[in-house]
Amino acid sequence: MVSKRVFIVFVLPIIFSISFGSAVMGDILVQPDRELNMMPSMSFSGGSHGNSYPSEIEIIGLSKSYSTSQPVEISVQISDSQFDCGDLYVTIYSGKDVVTQGGFFEQCFAERNELIPMGEKFSKVIDTAGTYKIVAEMMSEDLKNISVSKEFTVK
Repeated sequence: MVSKRVFIVFVLPIIFSISFGSAVMGDILVQPDRELNMMPSMSFSGGSHGNSYPSEIEIIGLSKSYSTSQPVEISVQISDSQFDCGDLYVTIYSGKDVVTQGGFFEQCFAERNELIPMGEKFSKVIDTAGTYKIVAEMMSEDLKNISVSKEFTVK
């Protein structure tokens, strides 16, 4: 009698749940233009962060090579109307290691179509020769993100 209660109370609901869930998911996935996305992204973009929109964000002023005493100075131009204000992050990588990073917060640039960071430039001296990657990421106030990356060398 006890085993029959265990089956009815615990096992039978599990079997029904799996069967019903499979039938519903199967029916949904048969419909056109439907897909199963169990882990939606956070709208990050660029490089290894997700989708990239290279025409909407651009690094301005980056040279192909620098000397070890010359600062890397850049600005960023954004042409996407969804990004009229937000936070700009500029990171320089050597391989997978972060060499330096700069954050410029609450950059509102769309009204005057300005380069960012506004009123200043990202400027860092890299004193070790090698090949580096610079990544500029803009995160809007509604947490959408676009980014662009370029490589340069230090001699």
